[in-house]
Amino acid sequence: MKDRIENLIKSQLKISAIEIVDFSAQHEGHKGNEGGGHFQAVIISDDFEGLTLIKRHQKIYSILGDLLKKEIHAFSMKTYTSEEFKNLK
Repeated sequence: MKDRIENLIKSQLKISAIEIVDFSAQHEGHKGNEGGGHFQAVIISDDFEGLTLIKRHQKIYSILGDLLKKEIHAFSMKTYTSEEFKNLK
């Protein structure tokens, strides 16, 4: 699923870098877990230029679309432009 998510995002945005970590195994058997993976992502794209944090996240959620209904239970992300990421240090 991790590769599927990455490829889907890459198909819609010009990505400088992307890292997706799958934490699904840590949530197996938890109360309320009815399936679907738990993922955390760092996405670097200049397509985020000029977008608020909310708009960036909405863009990613829109790309993930139907996967959020069943295959993805939780998806957290950090979104940066190339310049923002370079200036983090």
